[in-house]
Amino acid sequence: MVAQALLDILVCPESKQELRPAEPGLLARLNGRMAAGTLINRGGEQVKESLEEGLVREDGRLLFPVRQNIPIMLIEEAIPLVD
Repeated sequence: MVAQALLDILVCPESKQELRPAEPGLLARLNGRMAAGTLINRGGEQVKESLEEGLVREDGRLLFPVRQNIPIMLIEEAIPLVD
């Protein structure tokens, strides 16, 4: 889990919007798409690792994955949440 102190200072590298932890239901839906091979990140690559944690941009349009308690804040690794 991302420490609150880190969450307080992290922002989206593209828009500078604040981030919030992803809800379990959202992660479950994204993991279902990952299992089906239809989850694509912003860089156009298929997401092949399940998501145990993520940070959602304030506008709800992107999710930044968290791997081994480390937020991956690269815009090309972000997962679009809207078409």
